[in-house]
Amino acid sequence: MSAYAVGHLHAAAQHEDTFVYMERIQATLDPFGGRFLVHGTEVEVREGEWPGYLVVIGFPDIHQARAWYDSDAYQEIVPLRTRYITADIVLVDGVAPGYDAAGTAARMRQQAG
Repeated sequence: MSAYAVGHLHAAAQHEDTFVYMERIQATLDPFGGRFLVHGTEVEVREGEWPGYLVVIGFPDIHQARAWYDSDAYQEIVPLRTRYITADIVLVDGVAPGYDAAGTAARMRQQAG
């Protein structure tokens, strides 16, 4: 099942270190099958607030996502980003093919009693 690294970038300062981070990140993703699905684009807010930008990186599974984030290669470049960009980063499993939200609602309803 696919998994994702999702970043909500609140404040993204342009600095030479952030450019170097961007130049080097793909090489850290490649060994883990990671690829950018969304990268720094502005979001169209329909409900609530979303100050900043969104980054979504897809991985074959959650184990590959964790291995990428924890890898020496990625951890080496993290400070290049964190010194200049405030962000929340999460790793999350995707849903299985054929996922049905109605089925999940039925199970939740049954558990709620």
